[in-house]
Amino acid sequence: MKKLPILAFAGFLVLGALPLAAQQDKWGAANTSELYYVNVPVEKVYSYRKGYVVVYRKGANTLGRAYIPFEWFRADSRKAELIQIGDGKTWPCMSVFYKEGAFHGVRLYVSRRASHLTWGNIPSNVNIDSRFEGVEGIELGFSDEQQ
Repeated sequence: MKKLPILAFAGFLVLGALPLAAQQDKWGAANTSELYYVNVPVEKVYSYRKGYVVVYRKGANTLGRAYIPFEWFRADSRKAELIQIGDGKTWPCMSVFYKEGAFHGVRLYVSRRASHLTWGNIPSNVNIDSRFEGVEGIELGFSDEQQ
């Protein structure tokens, strides 16, 4: 009779561990994602013939620039996605995705209205083609104090 509570408790422990075992893949590794993102507010998006220049907020008084080539938006690349948002309290932002610490992709959330104050155009006589050549990722460049 005294063994019954001990066996019941042992059975309870085994059943309680089943959900933990179910969260592991067939090689015994936990199903955790190595993908994470950093979301930054966008101040201005400039359309250019080679892509978008995104001016984003790095800190209270600091801005950064990201150069996103149009090639990244193509189906074979899938490094970038443009998501058009409506008017309202949502403000344009950029989500930069990293996988195992390396750049993986970017989502740019922008107003669908080209007349929105966050959209801008670079004059045709300005040449920044070199800024879009060889771009492999986006380095946000936050310092340790700002994180």
